[in-house]
Amino acid sequence: MALEHQLTAGICARLADVTNIEDDILDSHPTIQFLSFKKVAPTTAGATTVDRYRIIVSDGEHFLQAMLATQLNHLIEEERIKKHSIAVIEKFSCNLVQEKRLLIILALRLVSKEVPKIGNPTALQPPNAGAPTANTTPAPGAASSSTTPAPAAAPQQPPRQQGRAGRTAIYPIESLSPYQNNWTIKARVVQKSDIRTWSNQRGEGKLFSITLMDETGEIKATGFNQAVDELYDKIQEGKVYYISRARVNLAKKKFSNVQNEYELNLERNTEIEECTDVTNMPSIRYNFVELAKLTDLTKDSVCDVIGIVKEVTPLTELISKAGKTLQKRELTLVDRSGYAVRLTLWGKQAESFVGDDQPVVAVKAANVSDFGGRSLSMFTTSIMQANPDIPEAHALRGWYDAAGSAQTYQAYSNAGAGAGSFTQFDRAEILPLNEVKTRELGASDKVETFSARATVMHIKTDTIAYPACQTQGCSKKVLESHDGWRCEKCNKSWDKPNYRYIFPMACADYSGQAWLQGFNEVGEALFGMPANEIIEIRERNDIEFTKVVERAVGTAYNFACRARQETFNDMTRVRYTIQKIMPQNYGEEGKYLADLLRRSDWAKS
Repeated sequence: MALEHQLTAGICARLADVTNIEDDILDSHPTIQFLSFKKVAPTTAGATTVDRYRIIVSDGEHFLQAMLATQLNHLIEEERIKKHSIAVIEKFSCNLVQEKRLLIILALRLVSKEVPKIGNPTALQPPNAGAPTANTTPAPGAASSSTTPAPAAAPQQPPRQQGRAGRTAIYPIESLSPYQNNWTIKARVVQKSDIRTWSNQRGEGKLFSITLMDETGEIKATGFNQAVDELYDKIQEGKVYYISRARVNLAKKKFSNVQNEYELNLERNTEIEECTDVTNMPSIRYNFVELAKLTDLTKDSVCDVIGIVKEVTPLTELISKAGKTLQKRELTLVDRSGYAVRLTLWGKQAESFVGDDQPVVAVKAANVSDFGGRSLSMFTTSIMQANPDIPEAHALRGWYDAAGSAQTYQAYSNAGAGAGSFTQFDRAEILPLNEVKTRELGASDKVETFSARATVMHIKTDTIAYPACQTQGCSKKVLESHDGWRCEKCNKSWDKPNYRYIFPMACADYSGQAWLQGFNEVGEALFGMPANEIIEIRERNDIEFTKVVERAVGTAYNFACRARQETFNDMTRVRYTIQKIMPQNYGEEGKYLADLLRRSDWAKS
């Protein structure tokens, strides 16, 4: 065995020792080998959508169960670490779960991706297996517990890691649960709300909330009434605090967009102490989504975005249904994907925003809406940073100043594929086309959705595109008149139209054939060019136009479709509209099938 593949002998036994955890272990960087990975489905109790990975690690002598911190999930999903990979654990914590030590890996460095299995590691026996406890069977000859009751055992709590300045243990946010007591977390306040009040039949009150983050995750904390008076002024956004003696509850997802199945209830006796050691404390962790990929997200989902503020509307006021006056401001964000989207700010966020010099803004936890096709809005707990000091912002600024300021952007609208409805393609729910018809999807007044995989057999090209208005966000048909191409909606005339695809095509799978209606995004995916170009080709050379269309025929795609009953000229029929089209990705298809096989194997075991 080569020197670089030597594992840290005995580390699994030392970490698994529930009777003692040595301080020097917590600061060590052991070398281990991964034996297996298993995805743990998100819990339904907290409605969290974050996957977790249970892993088995080995030191060559024994193996130990561990969990991977969620921010490291991509290492498995991108296959950067695999079965039998060797890595150095650069940061970790140890928790006690069901009287067993659970290793939580927070940071690692890959040593070797693919090597043979080292040694013949075996399972560990609990070090205190022979010690009498409330849950163990007395040794032969010991007094019977029926005559002499044993003292009640204190509830076992996850161990605290000893702090460096005499401070007791610091728990990672990721490990908090309602079944723990006497914990302390060290976290940065990345968002602090205003104090809000309420009044209903049960009385009046006030509250505020904060979002806390450490290197393992984030959690929402809320204080009510007296806790507001005690704690609100002690907490400042951006600073790091030691927090303890708060109650851990199941998260109320209706009022929270923080990715954690639990949340904290701050009380009068909650202890909050500012921490000056901010080493390894993240400010804000983003998972950015390109603006062009907002179509992949469902209505009312939450996402992080980054973009250039291209336009800012003046501050306006409106009256809510409850009779309250609300301040509102809208930003238009653009990014390298070539799309523009509207972001709505409310309240103090709208009042305080300054959009001079077209800043870069990074938004965490924006709400996705289907208003206008795709749009975003800020929650009270959303976070927005202007010109943040992060690599993505610097790269975006450089691109925009060099080229992006001069280009035009595609605005979301209610017309065309993917607009209005958030239909998604689901491999697990693919329906044969014949079954779509026999089920009579869309035959009632209700709009129904389905996923299909089919091959394009024929495309009707008589009216492959229509002349549309050039105004961003407007896709209305324009008519040629004496002063050019006129849009009645915008009351404008243009020297030429902006063509947009609209066409039916016959698609087939093993079960049968169906006519699917395609719009602009579908045409661009099929033909690899905007509608303006294909119309120019058709007007210039019919043979070349026919070749372009023929190249699109005979290819299989994944479709997300909507079935809806329509009446035209007193005739009622069901129309199948393509909401999303995706080329076959054989890597993804293979991974999906492999996951199915693995889940089948786990179910059998």
